[in-house]
This record gives sequence, C-alpha cells and structure tokens, in this order.
Amino acid sequence: MILSISGLHGTGKSTIGKLLAAKLGFQYYSTGQAFRDLAQDMNMTLEEFSKFVEKNPEIDKDFDNKIIKIAQEGNIIVDSQLSGHLLKSIADFKIMLICPVEIRVKRMAERDGTSYQQKLKETQLREKSELERFKHLYNIDLSDQKEIKKLYNIIINTEPLTIEEIIEKIILALEENKLIT
Repeated sequence: MILSISGLHGTGKSTIGKLLAAKLGFQYYSTGQAFRDLAQDMNMTLEEFSKFVEKNPEIDKDFDNKIIKIAQEGNIIVDSQLSGHLLKSIADFKIMLICPVEIRVKRMAERDGTSYQQKLKETQLREKSELERFKHLYNIDLSDQKEIKKLYNIIINTEPLTIEEIIEKIILALEENKLIT
C-alpha cells in the first residue's frame, strides 16, 4: 500500500507520517527532511537553498523521480507537499494536513530552535518560492482549494487535534476504505 501525506510546512506531516508508518509497519520517506539535508550538505540555509533550487529545476525533478521510485516499492508513507499530486495515480490513499500559518511557524521554530520571526520569514520565502516553482514546473497550484478537495481522500486540520487524534482519524478512514482491517 502507498499512502501520501501532503501539507504545507509545519502541518505535522513528518510527525504523523513517522508514527503512522511505525503503527502500520510501513517504510517512511520525507522529502522535507531530504531537502533540509541537501541544503545542509551544500552549506546553505533553507532560504539560500530555496533560491538555488529556483534556478536549478533539475533538483525538484530528481526529488520527484526519487519519490515515485521509492513509493513503487510499496508499504510506504511518503511525506511531501507534492506527494498527493506526484503519486495520484499510484497512491492508495492521499492525506492532506492543514493548519493556520501562525501555528505552523510556532511548531517549526520550536523544532528548529529558532525565533518565531526568523522562521516566519524563512517559511514565507520558501512557500512563495515553492508555489511559483510548482506552478511553473508542474502546473500545480497548491492553493487551489477545489483541486485539493478533489485530490485528497481526507483533509485534516491539525490545529485543534492531538497527534493521537489525528492518527486515529487516519486509521479510521483507512478502515472505512477497506485498506486495513
């Protein structure tokens, strides 16, 4: 089975993806972590790396090809903003996590040990860059609410829920769709 978890930065994709993968006995892959690791390997901040990727679209294409190849192995959860789009023809279930920007930035600042203002600036630049890149490279508009509702099997607002409640909602949805018993 292939599950995709999408959402903007700080919605909880990685936390939920890792826990859900452990619970289901699946592999887990995060493009966000791969992106951060590559930025670090290149001695760049996320902001610098985002600008670099804008000028080097082959990096996005390489990430995307890697995601598809890894997903095809099956029994995996792929955490990526674009996983719902990239895997739409092969994913068995597509999850979208949403959350207000203030909460997302607060979560990421705490995770990364940075200030709220620094993380807000970084997030706004990164998400603007990604929105433009994804429109240009794939003709995908991550802000298109009609498309989001059509593409995803479940959309969960993570702000008011505990991690356990989110996992429970996803498990229930998988059971209702007869993907797990």
